[in-house]
Amino acid sequence: MKVKDACLEAMAQTPEGWPTDPLPEIAMVGRSNVGKSSFINALCKRKKLAYTSSSPGKTRTINFYNINGVFRLVDLPGYGYARVSKKDRASWAKFINDYLADRDNLVDVFLLVDIRHEPNLMDREMYDWILDGQFSGTVIGTKADKLSKNKRDQARSLLIRTLEIPDQSLFIPFSSIEGSGVREAWSRIDRILDRSTLPDSQ
Repeated sequence: MKVKDACLEAMAQTPEGWPTDPLPEIAMVGRSNVGKSSFINALCKRKKLAYTSSSPGKTRTINFYNINGVFRLVDLPGYGYARVSKKDRASWAKFINDYLADRDNLVDVFLLVDIRHEPNLMDREMYDWILDGQFSGTVIGTKADKLSKNKRDQARSLLIRTLEIPDQSLFIPFSSIEGSGVREAWSRIDRILDRSTLPDSQ
């Protein structure tokens, strides 16, 4: 898909703030500071569409990005940031879970992991949930430019083994610096949208 128009359509902490028209949505989940915003910017060839920060825990809303009026990329707050209060973590978890469990528009969920690090328990639990939900099981390995090719291949194998990814083609190494992985991610998105069906209204 060629991105002709991309905009931040909504930022919400409650279901009342979610867009109401039935466009299909692909959500991005992952640990704080894993690179979800950078991935969205790279997909859309925009530098500042999604806000990026070097400080974890900055995204405190569910952000809906409308792409060509055809579908939405949805950036969910990162999980696992220890410096956030327990009260805030509980609040974030609730509205993330509400979206994942109740959103009729949701057609797929991509898990983003830092390719340099072994997945933790939360990553594994999230990936199990994604597979149980009959989503594609696509995993984006971010920050691939931080590793040499040999180290990248080793990290890829470890992530596939640890997460028990059922098909190696579901793992896409990505670098916002190099632009690698963008074409493969769009190929995956196009296939997902081709087979997605939604009700005519919410």
